[in-house]
Amino acid sequence: MNTFVTGRRLARELGEWRSSAPAYRALAERIRVLLIDGRLASGAKLPAERELSNALELSRTTVAAAYSKLRDDGYLASVRGSGSTLTLPGRERGEHTLHQGLPLDFTKATAPAYPGLGAAFTAAAQEIPRYLTHDGFDMVGLPDLREAIAQSYRDRGLPTSAEQIMVTIGAQHALNLVTRTLYSPGERIMVEQPTYPHALDTFSSVGARLLAFPVRQDGGWDLAEALLQIRRAAPSMAFLMPDFHNPTGMSMTVPEREYLAAAAQREGTVLVVDETTALLDIDRGPMPPLACFNPNVITLGSLGKIAWGGLRVGWIRGPREVLAQLLRNRPSSDLGTPLFEQLVATSLLKDLPLLSDNRSRDLQRGRDTLVRLLAEHLPQWDVKVPDGGLSLWINTETTSSSALALAARNEGLGLVPGPRFGLDGAFERFLRLPFCYADEQLHDGVRILARVSSQVGSDPLRMPLQAVI
Repeated sequence: MNTFVTGRRLARELGEWRSSAPAYRALAERIRVLLIDGRLASGAKLPAERELSNALELSRTTVAAAYSKLRDDGYLASVRGSGSTLTLPGRERGEHTLHQGLPLDFTKATAPAYPGLGAAFTAAAQEIPRYLTHDGFDMVGLPDLREAIAQSYRDRGLPTSAEQIMVTIGAQHALNLVTRTLYSPGERIMVEQPTYPHALDTFSSVGARLLAFPVRQDGGWDLAEALLQIRRAAPSMAFLMPDFHNPTGMSMTVPEREYLAAAAQREGTVLVVDETTALLDIDRGPMPPLACFNPNVITLGSLGKIAWGGLRVGWIRGPREVLAQLLRNRPSSDLGTPLFEQLVATSLLKDLPLLSDNRSRDLQRGRDTLVRLLAEHLPQWDVKVPDGGLSLWINTETTSSSALALAARNEGLGLVPGPRFGLDGAFERFLRLPFCYADEQLHDGVRILARVSSQVGSDPLRMPLQAVI
């Protein structure tokens, strides 16, 4: 079934779309931006011309001309009586690998595979014959792996038993399972602003009403706003990343963790904490998990960021009664985590300190290299240096990150514009730039950015259309 985009929703998603270009061109280009970076799905139906013209307070002629431009460029298919449907030229509907094949793909903040990964696969291959009498449907996780995950929490100061762990098919699968178990229609979910885009996708898929509380590089988490939202709106869940937050790279202080944990426990909001980036420390030092301060916290983790994105093993740590609910609901979405990958993960967790040290050295090199390159080639950008994580969250000052992304794509560089990380078109002047790539790739990427930045200027969509097709 195609998704229908209302005029009101599209008006919110468009954000700052007007420029010095003719209005119909600026509108068409902005809709194309939303499609290319995933904020609008291929296959989605756009609102009728009259509806969108009312929502944007534009003439219907302008909207009709914008739709016509999108049709001419191959981004819109219209059938009389059936409406207009977004499409990606030359690609299948619903395909999200939009930047596949580009020489430089900075759309994913993911590091290269850990050098010891091959040995872990070899060890798993030697172990797997012992499990071939197993039926292969493992809904909770192998005992050895659950114990290894529990031990990793105990090593960080959080008492944990294997019975508090469920192994999943990555952290995104874990978030989907938690959301579909704990969320009920009509409830609210609180999120950070900005936040991880695929978390927003998950919450939108269940129709949740989202509340946002700011995370600012110059002030940290706005806990006063979070408390206000919790008290006024009583969200059933709150999703956050307190360690090397994606995309800002920031970490909550201990007092901030204590404050938010206590507020959520007092008001009955379940905190769902994404710790997929928690071990990506460069020079911060250890920090207690947020679950140390609230026994009802649900923690998500995985080896995807620290070992390899292709290793689809994650986990959920939470109260036993919550895990029992998750177990009852899980068969509706999947029938368990593959055993072979679990054996690989078990092997890797035995060498977790070595794995963490290796990743930390690589990330420090990449971070320092990228910061130096940006200072040299784009000194006008405001770059805050995080003490961990995988990327920089850059204030581009007057430059539209959506326009940058389109121009860079034409030069072979894939980027994700800032609004992908926010609600209602926020963060147009911000860009997430990963530093988890080789030095040569970072050099090439910054050179492209410096070149296209001078073309884009301060107007969001000033480039001629032929320059970004």
